[in-house]
Amino acid sequence: MAGAEYLQSIFGTEKDKVNCPFYFKMGACRHGDQCERKHLKPTLSQTLLLSHMYTNPILRAGFSEKKGQEEYDDFYEDVYSELLKYGDIDEMHVCDNICEHLLGNVYVKYFRESDADKALKSLTGRFYGGRPVVAEFSPVTDFREASCRQYENRECTRGGHCNFMHLKQISRELHKYLFYKRKHMHKSGGSGHDRKRSRSRSPKRERERSPRREKRTRSRSRSPKRRSREESRMNNDRMVPPPPVDYSNSNPYPPPPVNAPIG
Repeated sequence: MAGAEYLQSIFGTEKDKVNCPFYFKMGACRHGDQCERKHLKPTLSQTLLLSHMYTNPILRAGFSEKKGQEEYDDFYEDVYSELLKYGDIDEMHVCDNICEHLLGNVYVKYFRESDADKALKSLTGRFYGGRPVVAEFSPVTDFREASCRQYENRECTRGGHCNFMHLKQISRELHKYLFYKRKHMHKSGGSGHDRKRSRSRSPKRERERSPRREKRTRSRSRSPKRRSREESRMNNDRMVPPPPVDYSNSNPYPPPPVNAPIG
């Protein structure tokens, strides 16, 4: 194998003694600028890195997992809705790590490099939560290689100090809202970026769900057998008294029934 071909084959791997394979895979290196190998930052990429944008609530005193998930969902929705203005997003991930080089990192991968370039230019000089947004192109394209497999299986022993990405998951409800909405808004020709949603199960949301169930209940109750059983049960429950008997023309020897046998 020729020298150029060999260098190309080992680029971004552990055999590459010039370029940092960890930076190539993760878009961040624990050694930072002190790394002995080169960090080749791309001049154009589908993926943007927003460094230290997410404030992990686990670092605060009195951390509550439920409240932390709600805050994370709000953060994810805000950032996703803003970044979606510049083009279609393939993936967006937030690191749950607490090590310095991955703390609060947000990665967003667009389908087109031109959209990522547009987003980078628009985000430069802006602020979020009172802090400047630090955005740059990232070499990361495959998040499966960058993420920690043990964390996905809840088996990582290094916790938040792991050097591989711990990708924090959004709630199922937010996932359904964002991606189901995007799919149907694209079909209808709308943008779907301006509407906010309430994740709390308010009475209004419960009423919106109930007509379907009521409709199914009514459709089942319209069958003759079910209606007759319900009427019979209602009559028994109400204990309806028997109709009054007219004794004015009482006959001590009433006629036999029509189908009675002749004795």
